Amino acid sequence: MQDLILYLGMAAIGYILASRVRQHREKFRWTGKVQTAAIIILVFTMGARMGSNSEVIENLTSIGLYAFIFTVVVMVTCVIFITLSRKLVGVNRYGGIGEINAEDINKGSRDAGKGGFDKMTFIIIIAVAVGMASGYMLVERLFDDYDTFDSLAGLAIKVGLCIMLFFVGFDLGIEGTVFKNMRKMGLRVFVFPAATIVGSLLAAGICSIILPLGMRESLAIGAGFGWYSLAPGIILESGLVTASAISFMHNVMRELFGIIFIPIVAQKIGYVECICLPGAAAMDVCLPIVEKYTNGNVAVYSFISGLIVSLAVPVLVPIMLG
Repeated sequence: MQDLILYLGMAAIGYILASRVRQHREKFRWTGKVQTAAIIILVFTMGARMGSNSEVIENLTSIGLYAFIFTVVVMVTCVIFITLSRKLVGVNRYGGIGEINAEDINKGSRDAGKGGFDKMTFIIIIAVAVGMASGYMLVERLFDDYDTFDSLAGLAIKVGLCIMLFFVGFDLGIEGTVFKNMRKMGLRVFVFPAATIVGSLLAAGICSIILPLGMRESLAIGAGFGWYSLAPGIILESGLVTASAISFMHNVMRELFGIIFIPIVAQKIGYVECICLPGAAAMDVCLPIVEKYTNGNVAVYSFISGLIVSLAVPVLVPIMLG
């Protein structure tokens, strides 16, 4: 909860400051470069943290395959549900109401590449890979114990998120259309987290059929919604060791794949569909990436979706475990 307040505060400060200099927006085009640099540093640090974690490395080959299949099924199903849901409530692929216009498309179309993987996507993949390799090979040599590195990495990630969320708020403040569009959207904004939750749980049910998992374990894994620091622990407390390991790997992969595929889904399928990919991480780690490749309005929907999905994790995982 403290982190949530901190991140909200940083975004709010950025928004307030930007609203005061909105008439000078041309002078602040450099903020996009700062966000790009911060994203690269953040995903590198996340990669290093995963590469140095023995639990992640040990499960990459065995349980990792099940987690990979689980993650792919969940993300594809959620994208389908978001597409159906937004069409049902009259939201276009750019997060606007009704017909598509230039204001809906906004800067996301300028940042996205033209065809296939864009340059930023490759940079993100490379940063994660180099980070994991660095964490695997160097952390034990440079630190006396893993907990010291993990604490420093966690602090670096928190600082990086604060910087990025400040600039996310700054961008929203420069645009100045957030509250107008929120009023226009109304209760429709809650359709997206609902679609993410239902899509994730339906996909988990499908995975219980195609993978050697019981329905109870599979639904509990799906109800983690990308929160890898909480859901696996709740499952482990129930004595389900294998399910806990799959949950951990699945949630790590959901956040990582979200980072990688948000630019591609934004360009090829729709801005709104991006917010379901990382699940809970749509409100923090992946929010700056969503904002960079879509528009300010979709970034707001992303934060709301990530918040609601995060709040659902400690409720739904125990329920699914029965």
